[in-house]
Amino acid sequence: MGTASAASEDVKSYSARLEEANRQLQETNQNNIIQFEKKVAILEQENQYLQEKLKLALFRQFARHAERFVGEGQLPLFDSGEGTAPPAGEQTDETETVRSYNRTKRGRKPIDEHIPRIDEMIDIPEADKQCACGSALVCIGEDVAERLVMVPEQVYVIRYHMKKYACHECEGSGDEERPAVRRGEAPKNLLPGSITTPELLSYIFTKKYCDYTPYFRQEAAFGRIGIRLSRQNMANWQQRVTEKLHPLFGLLKEHIRSGTVVQMDETTMTVMDEPGRANGQKSYMWLARGGPPGRPALWYEYRQTREKKHIAEILGGFRGYLQSDGYSSYESAAEQDMTGVIHVGCWAHARRKFFEAMKLAAKGSLAEVALSWIKGLYTVEKDLRAKLQNETIDAETFEMQRRERCEPILRVFREWLEENRGIAPASSKIGEAINYALNEWHTLERYVLDWQLTPDNNACERGIRPFVMGRKNWVMSGSPAGAKSSCELYTLIETAKANNRNPVKYLTRLFEKATAMRPSDDWSQLLPWNLTL
Repeated sequence: MGTASAASEDVKSYSARLEEANRQLQETNQNNIIQFEKKVAILEQENQYLQEKLKLALFRQFARHAERFVGEGQLPLFDSGEGTAPPAGEQTDETETVRSYNRTKRGRKPIDEHIPRIDEMIDIPEADKQCACGSALVCIGEDVAERLVMVPEQVYVIRYHMKKYACHECEGSGDEERPAVRRGEAPKNLLPGSITTPELLSYIFTKKYCDYTPYFRQEAAFGRIGIRLSRQNMANWQQRVTEKLHPLFGLLKEHIRSGTVVQMDETTMTVMDEPGRANGQKSYMWLARGGPPGRPALWYEYRQTREKKHIAEILGGFRGYLQSDGYSSYESAAEQDMTGVIHVGCWAHARRKFFEAMKLAAKGSLAEVALSWIKGLYTVEKDLRAKLQNETIDAETFEMQRRERCEPILRVFREWLEENRGIAPASSKIGEAINYALNEWHTLERYVLDWQLTPDNNACERGIRPFVMGRKNWVMSGSPAGAKSSCELYTLIETAKANNRNPVKYLTRLFEKATAMRPSDDWSQLLPWNLTL
């Protein structure tokens, strides 16, 4: 009996151990399944992320870069199950606004009437002016055909013959107060001792900073017409000119700070021979655009880093609104390093992320709905800006109406973003776009605070584009001094363009006037909006 009982206990113990082992094995299998499911979900998200990156890269490489989507010309009436959007701006059930347009005339465009004309009269032979009936033909009018002639740049040398006079009788002893030999003086030169003229300097600088032609290519072009002009000479002239204009740059910087709104952006540049840094190390060109309404100015400044301290250094004692993209240093600088500065975001950057997401999604996606909301804000802005420009409303009315029409859109749009935040994976393009908009929302909605603010930072980005285009051609600056003078010439040229002044004519006139200027003179008369061309 004892043996049988012991055997029974052994069987029960063995059975219990088997059950425990089976339970542990099931738990392990279940944990493994959960881990595998998590890995599959992660891999699926990574696969989706990589597919989106590939599609976006192909789109950027081969598709049009204009950020325009098919729904821009219509009211947003999407109902895809993912979310819906209300009308873009105001609408009623009884009226419908149809966009008008002017039909473009076909055929060749007329040549600008400001281009000089040389008239050549073409007549028929005298023998053909006799009719077969014996009567003389009478001129009944004329047809005019225009053909454009292009002559290479006109280059010539001005030689100043400065006659000298002396007295052969007394050799100057009869007039001690004046020199014995008297000579006519040539006109003063902006760069004494050089062969330059205002026209030559203006031509060289606009070829580089407007047409993106580096000095080494200009050197070759001058050589083709028989002029030996080295790139080193041109670079030296650039630095000497900007040093001469130093008081003017101080006025431009103060002018930017005198307005209510300053827009900022930055981009990379390469500068050689920087103290304590390796050649090829990344540096930055900063841009600030500001000034009173109607007189914008652009200020370009070279710095070695992208640190936020440069923002406060460039803006100095500015008080007002600072508008930029979502780079965190702008928000931090406005809150911590500057007094009386409010940071305003850029809707163009938020819109760009939804636009990229739309290119990767099906029609009627969340991205299209979001773009329709943003389109509503821009529709209101375009309508009110046109009225303000036509002086049918004043600035105060513009500001009031924009708030009344945009704040409801902003409020409901944010609610829509919050509702859809959890639907889209955070790693996807649409999830990234939604998170960006919500994270920057407190700055994005501030553009309605002042009539001088616009929804985006595009005016500043348009100012930075010429530098980016030029960078593709000359690649780098040869020294910190060269980078500084390049920024100063960009400041002059882009400020002139922003005020609808021809940069070639402005620089020519500026160099003419600056020749006789002293540091203590009133340089404000040489600002683009004050100088008569």
